[in-house]
Amino acid sequence: MEITINKIKAEAHEGETILEVAHRIGVEIPYMCYAPAAQHKPSCMVCMVKNVGNGQLLPSCSSLALDGMEIETDNDEIREMRQMSLELLLSDHRADCEAPCVIACPQNLNVEGVLYYYDKGDFQKARKLMAAVFDLPTIACDECKGPCEKICRRGMVDEHVEIKAIMRELANMEEIEVVGKPADVEVKDKSKFVSKIGRFSPKEQEWLKVSIDAKSRCIHCACVARHDCKLRAYATNEGIKTPRFGVSSSLPFKIKQHVNGRLWFEPAKCIRCGLCVYNSQDGFTFKGRGFDMQVVIPDESRSHVSEELANLCPTGALYIYE
Repeated sequence: MEITINKIKAEAHEGETILEVAHRIGVEIPYMCYAPAAQHKPSCMVCMVKNVGNGQLLPSCSSLALDGMEIETDNDEIREMRQMSLELLLSDHRADCEAPCVIACPQNLNVEGVLYYYDKGDFQKARKLMAAVFDLPTIACDECKGPCEKICRRGMVDEHVEIKAIMRELANMEEIEVVGKPADVEVKDKSKFVSKIGRFSPKEQEWLKVSIDAKSRCIHCACVARHDCKLRAYATNEGIKTPRFGVSSSLPFKIKQHVNGRLWFEPAKCIRCGLCVYNSQDGFTFKGRGFDMQVVIPDESRSHVSEELANLCPTGALYIYE
């Protein structure tokens, strides 16, 4: 059978979806709740396309290609629907893509990365990140007004991290040699969407005070999946800056659950696409209904889940952490 996608005629096989045909002929359609060769159910509505024949909008990931069908994948109506779908998903996604201190640093220093190694006691790697920007022991932090400290998330809990003092402490560790080539400086791309967590609730503030026991007191709010997050990539493509629906999720920020091995789960970043549920045997499951529905992993089911499941997650909710 034959269908037409964006005026391109294509042969469609029995049981093939519109999305599969489109991708096979090189027409890109975004998707969040679908993954090739994985079980899925339509939920995100990011992959919507239009059936020109009857004017109906269809989820391309689950709508079968039919003989004679004419499909349009990109017009004003579709883009408006896609943007609204993304903004609704973002309202359920409570996370910082980038640490605010990194965004604010005028020297383009990976501040959060330095603090991460500082807290692990790996001062050589911390100094290596600094050496990519500064000619140690000289650093620009001494004369800087400290926008990183002013915007620090820890300041929403009690007092901001003393970033400048930590940087000076590390810079003065001359006995710790920087071995190898300094780490590359990651150039900030200001066009990329950056999600924000919103305000901490009083309960979260109390929890963060007692649970964050790192030497620096840093919350380490940057997302480990920020470089390959589909939600962020599509939000960027659609030009979303500040989602119209804000952040409505009540799930607590930074609550991490160890699944098994190197696999971790952060419910606050979950958009309930269901890929981890449909593709784990007696593993992840849904809890509740409607707007209160959540993806959960029962304690007795954690050992049933493979680390490979992280490859299906379209956000940083399910990830590998060394």
